[in-house]
Order: sequence, then C-alpha cells, then structure tokens
Amino acid sequence: MFRPFKFLRSLLAKYMLIIFLAISIVQIAYFTLAIFVLEIAKKEHGDIVTKAEITSEVEEKWHTEAKNIKNFTDEVVSQHFEKWQERYPKASMFWVGQDGTLLTTLNVMEQLPSKWTPAFTTKFIKERYGGDPFTIITFLGGDESNGFIVIEIPRDVFTPPLKHIYETYGTFLFIGVIAIILFFIVVSFLFFKGIRKRLLHLQEAMEIRDVDGLPVEIDVKKMDEIGQLQQSFNKMVCELRDSKNRELKEEQLRRELIANLSHDLRTPLTKIRAQSYSISKEELTEEGQQAMKAMETSIISIDALIENLMSYTLLMASKYKYEAKEINVLRFVREQMSTWYTVFEKEGFNIDIELHSFENNGWQVDPIWLGRIFDNLFQNVLRHANSGKYIGVKTESTEHYDAFIIRDCGNGMKNESNAKGAGIGLSIVDIMVKGMSLDWDICSSESGTEIKIKRYKVK
Repeated sequence: MFRPFKFLRSLLAKYMLIIFLAISIVQIAYFTLAIFVLEIAKKEHGDIVTKAEITSEVEEKWHTEAKNIKNFTDEVVSQHFEKWQERYPKASMFWVGQDGTLLTTLNVMEQLPSKWTPAFTTKFIKERYGGDPFTIITFLGGDESNGFIVIEIPRDVFTPPLKHIYETYGTFLFIGVIAIILFFIVVSFLFFKGIRKRLLHLQEAMEIRDVDGLPVEIDVKKMDEIGQLQQSFNKMVCELRDSKNRELKEEQLRRELIANLSHDLRTPLTKIRAQSYSISKEELTEEGQQAMKAMETSIISIDALIENLMSYTLLMASKYKYEAKEINVLRFVREQMSTWYTVFEKEGFNIDIELHSFENNGWQVDPIWLGRIFDNLFQNVLRHANSGKYIGVKTESTEHYDAFIIRDCGNGMKNESNAKGAGIGLSIVDIMVKGMSLDWDICSSESGTEIKIKRYKVK
C-alpha cells in the first residue's frame, strides 16, 4: 500500500527532488541566458538576427522593386535606398547612370569612381560574383537606359540566428551550462556524502561494544530509509540486551540450583557412608564384603563428582575465592605428590618422579587452586588410566617457559573408561589454570596422555 507521507520522507523522494530541481534550474537558466543573449544580439545586429532570409529571396525582391520604380530621380532612388537600409542596416547601395556616371550612393564605404567605364564595370562584376559582400545588380525600371542600381550586403547577415548567436556567445552559454551541471554534481555529492556519513556512523555503532559486550544504540534523527534501518538496529540491540539479561538470570538460577543440589546431596551421602561403615563392621560373607567395598568406592566417586560440580558452578559464577601469593612451587608439588604416592602405590602403579629446580621456583599462584588442579589431574589418572598402571611427574624448562608434566599410559581420552566425570574435572582445571595466568597443553593418544602445566617466563 502506497503511503504518500512516508514516501515524502524517503531518500528516493529527496533524490527525485534534486533531479527535478536540477532539470528545472537548467531549463530556466538556459532560457534566461538565451533571452539575454538574444536581446544583446538584437541591439547589435537588429531584427535580422531573429529571422534570416536566403539570398535568392533578397535578390528577387531587389529586382522586383527596382523594376517597379517609375520616376527616376535622385530623390526617388534615395528613398528606395533608405527603405532597404532600414531592413539591412549594414547594406551599401549606389546608382550608376546610363552614361556611367555615379549618381546616388548610400552607406558606401569604399572608393568608387565617379565615371564607370565598361572595363571597370566588368571588373567589378567579376570581383563581386560569389564573393563577400553579397552583391545584386539590376537595371533601374527594368530598362538599361536608366542605368543600374547596386546593393551590397555582408554575407554574415544571412547567417542563421542560432548559428550567429552560437558563434558570438557560444562560449558564454557553454560556461553557463557547465556551471549549472557542476552545481548539480556538487549538490548530488553532498547528498550522497550525507548518506555515506550516516551509514559509516551506523557501521561504527555496530563495531563498538558497550560494557555488556553488545553494540551501542544510535541516535535516530531522520525517518528515511537509513533512519528506519537505525531504528531496526536499535530494536535489535534492545532485544539482544533483554535476551542476554534473561540468559544471565537463568544461568544464575541454574548455578544456584546446582550449588544447592550439590549441598543437599551431601547430607544423604554422608548418612549412606555412615551406614555402610556400620554394615562393614558386621560379619559378612566374602561376597558381601566385595559389595561393601564396591559401594564405598561408588560413594567416594559420587562425593568427588558433587565436589567438582559445586566447584565448577562457583567458578563460573566467579564466587570461588582466589588469593594469589608467591610459593615455592617445586616444594608444593612434591608435597602434593607425597600425599598421592601411597594411593597410587596401593593401586599398583609404577611411579616415576623426576622433579628438578627451575631458574625461579617462586610462582605467584593460589595454593588452594593449584592443589585442586593437581588433585583433579591425579584423580583422572587414577580413574581413567588405571589400566596403564603408570604415572610420571616431571619438570621441564625451556627458553620460554617452565612446566610440570604429568604422564600416564592409559587408553587415552578418546577411549571410554568405566569411571565418569572426567569432563567437568578438566573444565575446572582449565578455568583455574587460566585464572592464575598459567597455560596448559594436553596430548592424548591410545598409548597414554601427557599434560603440561606451564608458566611463561617474563622477558
């Protein structure tokens, strides 16, 4: 449906207005210049410039009027000459009698002989034939006994008016038209420059991010196509902001739910552990003892999963307290390894420890976070690489970093294991490593997994 008011605010309407004004201005200006030039030409050349006559018509008219003259006196001939001069101001006329005497002249600029001989007459006719000025010779009254009269008109008088105007004022007209075209080009340039500026402003608003990570809104000053685009962009930004706020609220609720659920699950789990311990005190068959041992292992696994889930939720909500301080990291890792040594030894692991001092053993880290990292990695080895029965903990120093390397000979992370929950444990490791400005690499294959905890050296 066509809406006139909406169309009038559009860029198309504005550009059509520019085109219309340009055409109108060109026509008006050209018409004004033409009238101005014609008025000047009239003053300089008379009415002939507005209506040109062909030479044959002038010649026929001269012969006809000369033939109709009856009284052959100087006064009559002079009146005839004056009549023609009104029509052709630049024309020159004279009368030569039968005996060759120059009788009457009008506007003759050249020197003519007072007595015309046949030889001079013949020479005059030969020189004027087809030349400039245009010359007409006719016998007065149509009888050679009365002599002949001559009219000479410059040939530029017979130039077509438009050609005459163009030759005289063509440069002026050309400059005027060029000036009008340049004016139109400048107006069009300014019009599109304004459009380009507004589009670049919109692009800049799309690239700039607010504190919430979303684009900033833009001021809408005009309700044309670009203004409607800006309005749609602002609407999109508002919808994105509302969506992000809803997502944050939902995420917050989800984290609180997980944290509360993790806390609530620990209470019955503690009771189950207490009951299983009481049952283990009773006299049980060998099959019952194995069942109790499996139950105890499952309870420990569930407890670890709940702990990881709760820690991950707190980390994602930025509520896991971080307190960095400088510690002797080599001593810290040795203490961690000593805690786990008996656990791996009990499971029959081949333990390979090779820890050497770094150039700088002081690392600025949170000891609780770093301890949690190694605990999670050792738990993963114990649960998911138990088949390899090997764990190695070594140090590595290069030009760019110092690192601890934890290696096992399990089936690799791409293969399934009987135990679950490795993903969330490694996610916690990733968040904590990056939170302490450290880095880590994982290289896993069917022959085992190697993990590096790295601290880059400051140059």
